Amino acid sequence: MPLPATRRALLLGAPAAMLAAPAVAQVQQMRLTLPFVAQGATAFAFVARETGAFRRRGLDVEVALGTGSPVAAQAVSQGQFDMGIVGASVLVQQVARGLNLVALGTTMYDTTFAIAVPANSPIRTAKDLEGKRLGANPRGADFAFWPAWTRLAGVDAARVNVTQLDPAVVERTLSQGQVDAVTCVASSSLPTFQALNFPVRFIMWREAGLQFYHNTIVTRPEVLAARAGAVEAVCDGLFEALALTLRDPEAALAAFIRQRPEIGISDGSRGSARMGQALLAVTSLVPEAMGRGLGFSDMAVVERMIGTVMEFSVPDGRRPVADQLYTNRFAGRVQLTPAEWQGVRERNAAVAQALA
Repeated sequence: MPLPATRRALLLGAPAAMLAAPAVAQVQQMRLTLPFVAQGATAFAFVARETGAFRRRGLDVEVALGTGSPVAAQAVSQGQFDMGIVGASVLVQQVARGLNLVALGTTMYDTTFAIAVPANSPIRTAKDLEGKRLGANPRGADFAFWPAWTRLAGVDAARVNVTQLDPAVVERTLSQGQVDAVTCVASSSLPTFQALNFPVRFIMWREAGLQFYHNTIVTRPEVLAARAGAVEAVCDGLFEALALTLRDPEAALAAFIRQRPEIGISDGSRGSARMGQALLAVTSLVPEAMGRGLGFSDMAVVERMIGTVMEFSVPDGRRPVADQLYTNRFAGRVQLTPAEWQGVRERNAAVAQALA
């Protein structure tokens, strides 16, 4: 009669780790959607697949591309995906409108809403926009808060000549001189301006006190309740890959390209991915991530985001409760050392200056 597998292993002197492993490892399937196409700022999801950050935790995570944060939020809420990454302002808007989602961690700490102007423009302050031509995507996440920003920045919105633009031509319209400035999400527009070889300056909306987190890991409360272990493992894998992206962006880029070969086909696409990584890094240089660990969200900031959305975007919606909308249950476990954070700061100083 043949010996049981574990008995044979003992007789053959197998390592203890092998003896401790189950006979069959059960892999959990999870589906995650990104907010947009594969970009440097969300490449860590693919890095987690490539480097084994998911696999080592017993996960097989499918990473799907998105067509916008609102669509991604709705897809997770409707059960098409187990988890997703969506913009924080969109998350608050969608929950206020009735979607049932919970945020598990912040992966990009500034939505980078801004006014972009040519580098040599006489527009130096928000007030200088009065009497000028402003291009804007009327359906953009940034333009939804144009009334909030103009009020906070002391701009008479009635004196700004707003031209509605298709989102595909916002940056090009500015580069061609058809408008004096555009509203934008700087982290999305800067790579495009660079590809156009058009130097710009940004007037960041955060300077007027309009503060939003950006990319946020989300799931449905029922998924969190029923599959807490899998949700935890996905978050841990994402934060591990995010840490690699911050510590060693070139290694992370190489892993990203192995998962998405189209990113490596040209210097331009590689450059855009590097820029996305740099923007992710710059927005991570905040007390939440540096002091409390990757993914940690400040509930005071969350409360301010909710207040801004309810006042200017969804005034008749259901006001989310901050500590029910966001949880730090799985955040803060992965941390960088002070020396590593200094390296992040030094490597990305030029991009930080562009967003100053």
